Amino acid sequence: MKISVISALSIALAAVSAAPTENCNGVKGGKKNLIMMISDGFGVASETMAREYAQQIDRKPYQWLSTLDELLVGTSRTKSSDTLVTDSAAGATAFSCAKKSYNGAIGVTDDEKPCGTVLEAAKLKGYTTALVSTARITHATPASFAAHVVDRDMEGLIAQQLIGNNTLNNKVDLMFGGGICFFQPNTTKTSCRTDTLNAWELAKSKGYNAFDNRAAFDALKPNTKLPTLGLFTPDHMSYEIDRNPKVEPSLAEMTIKALEILSENTKNTKEGFFIMIEGARIDMAGHDNDPAAHLHDIFQYWETVTAVRKYIDSHPDTTMIGTSDHETGGLTLAIDPEYVWYPKILQPVKKSAEVICPEIKKVATDKRKEFIQKTVIPNYLGIANVTDADVTSILNAVAKGSTDCKHAVGHVVSNLAHIGWTTGGHTGVDVGLYAYGRGTKKLRGNYENTQVGEFLKNFLEVDLDPVTKSLAKENTHQPGFKWTRAPPSIITRRDLGSEGEDVDVDLAAYHDQIDSYHPRGHHH
Repeated sequence: MKISVISALSIALAAVSAAPTENCNGVKGGKKNLIMMISDGFGVASETMAREYAQQIDRKPYQWLSTLDELLVGTSRTKSSDTLVTDSAAGATAFSCAKKSYNGAIGVTDDEKPCGTVLEAAKLKGYTTALVSTARITHATPASFAAHVVDRDMEGLIAQQLIGNNTLNNKVDLMFGGGICFFQPNTTKTSCRTDTLNAWELAKSKGYNAFDNRAAFDALKPNTKLPTLGLFTPDHMSYEIDRNPKVEPSLAEMTIKALEILSENTKNTKEGFFIMIEGARIDMAGHDNDPAAHLHDIFQYWETVTAVRKYIDSHPDTTMIGTSDHETGGLTLAIDPEYVWYPKILQPVKKSAEVICPEIKKVATDKRKEFIQKTVIPNYLGIANVTDADVTSILNAVAKGSTDCKHAVGHVVSNLAHIGWTTGGHTGVDVGLYAYGRGTKKLRGNYENTQVGEFLKNFLEVDLDPVTKSLAKENTHQPGFKWTRAPPSIITRRDLGSEGEDVDVDLAAYHDQIDSYHPRGHHH
C-alpha cells in the first residue's frame, strides 16, 4: 500500500482564487478564515505507527517527516469535568465552548446548561460556517459545535438543531458527512429516529440544497448556493480501507470541495469562514483494535492536512489548528517480551474487521470455520500461515457478538505485527497539537483542551457569553429519551473537605484517579 497522492486535488485547490489580506499579527483585524481539524482518537503512537509504516514500505529516510510531523507545536490534555478519560462529546465541547463538561455532553456545561459555541458566535458575527466529518454529522464531535443536548445519543434532536430548528435559528451553512438515518422519519426502513419527523424535508424547507449521493457532490460548483447539506451514507461513512470511491467521497475530497464553496461564497463578505473538519473513523478503528483500518484512515487524514496546507499557502488569510479529542485503543508498538514490531504485516490487509465480521456472520454456522480458514485470514488479512489458534479465536468471538469479533480479527493482525492494545475504549494520555498559518506562534507547549477553545474564540474575535445567554431556553432534552447522568469519577480537593475536616473519602483515591472509558458504555 502506497500513501495516496493528491495531484488531482492540488489542481482543484490551485483553481480556488486567493484574496489574502494582511494584518499586524495574523489575528487582530482584517478578513480571515479558521480551519479546525480534529483527528478523533488519534494519539502520538498512531502517528509513529503511520510514519514508520511509510518509512519501511515507501523507503522513506530516517529523518522523513509526515505532513503532521512538520506542523507539531505541542500537546493537548484531554480530561473532562467528570473523568480523567474523556469521550468525544466532552472533548469537542471543550473546543467549541472553551469549557469543561461531563462525558456525553453536547454543547452544554457541567451544570447541563447550553453554552455558546465558537461556530454559533462566528455565524452571528457574519462568518460562513461548515462541518465536515466521516462520522454521522449528528455524532458527538460535529454536533458539539452547533447543537446543545444533555446526552450525545439524542441524535434525533441534534439533527434538528444543526439545520436551524433551534433557539438561535442558526443554520450551519455547509455540512458534508454521513448519518442521513437521523434525518429520516421512523417510517423509513433505514431511519434511526424514534419519531415520524422528516428532518430531511425540514432541511429543504429551510433552504438547504440537500443531497445524498456522489453524483450530486461531484456536480457542486464553487458558487453553489448555501446552505448545503450532503450526507452519503445512512450511518458513518466507510473506513478508508473499505470506501467505494464511486459512492463516497474521501475526507480530502469533501474538504477541498467545502473550501472551494466557502471561498467563493465569502469572497465579497466582510468576514471569512469557520470550518471544523473531523477525521472521525481513526477513532472507531481504535475502538475495534483494527490496525490496518486505523492506518488507512490516518493516511487519509494526512492527505486532508496536505490539502489544507496547500489551501493556506495560497490563502494566507487562513489559519489551521489541529488536535485530537483523545486517544483511542491504547496503541503500543511492540508487545512483551520482544523489542520489535513489523509494519509490513499491515500492507496486505484488504478489509476492515467491521466489514469482515458481518460477512462471517452470514455464513452458515457449520461453514464458518472453513470460511475463516480459507478466505478471511489468507485473503482478507493477507496472512499465509493460518494457525488453528487464530481460526478458533475468531470463530469463538463471532458467537459472542460484533465487538468481540472485531477485536479478534484485529488482534490476529496485531499480534503478528507485534502491535498492542490496552483497551477497546479511550485513554487519558495527552495528544498532539498542530498548527499552520498566521497567529499560531503562541501555540507552543502543553495546553488544556479548553485553551484550544480559547484560541479559536480569540482568533475569530467572538464573545461566547451573549450566545450562551441567548440559548437559555434551548431545548436540551429529546422527547421520549430516557437519560440518567453517570456519577463523576474524578475526586477533587473540594470532595475531601477543608483542612482538618473529617470526611469519608479515601485520600489515596485523590492521588490514584483511575478510570476506564465512559461508564455508560462504549461511545464510538
